[in-house]
Amino acid sequence: MQTLTAQQYASLTELAKQYRDVHIRSLKQVGYFNPRLAVDALCFQPLEQQGGDTLLVGALITPCAMWLVALPSDSSHEEPLANTMALDLPSGRYSLSYEQLLDGSKLYKRIILDDLSDLVSMQEAAQLAQRMMMRIMASDTVQGIE
Repeated sequence: MQTLTAQQYASLTELAKQYRDVHIRSLKQVGYFNPRLAVDALCFQPLEQQGGDTLLVGALITPCAMWLVALPSDSSHEEPLANTMALDLPSGRYSLSYEQLLDGSKLYKRIILDDLSDLVSMQEAAQLAQRMMMRIMASDTVQGIE
């Protein structure tokens, strides 16, 4: 796994903060909201796409769910982005939906686990995210679902 730059880590921290600020009220309304969890962007790594663009792909943990997230590169921010993206990973193809946050951050996301109410800490959530991303990024797992 490739190490991210300090700027990329800072951007991911800001993304998690912006996502939390936009969604926290609606998250708290979900019956399986877990107050022991926070919003955090974890296990991101660069993934080169056909055409030369590089995405940052990883997991976004919330108090309710874990999301597979792909962040477009800065060069793709110049043109409008599609409402969905087909993300080809070693484990299969995943269909992700576009979201723009209030600060202008753009991401594609797909829920990969909902109802995280049984997790007791962010450390446990981080370990789960790491295991999920290892499986998603491996070629010997079950194929992704459009």
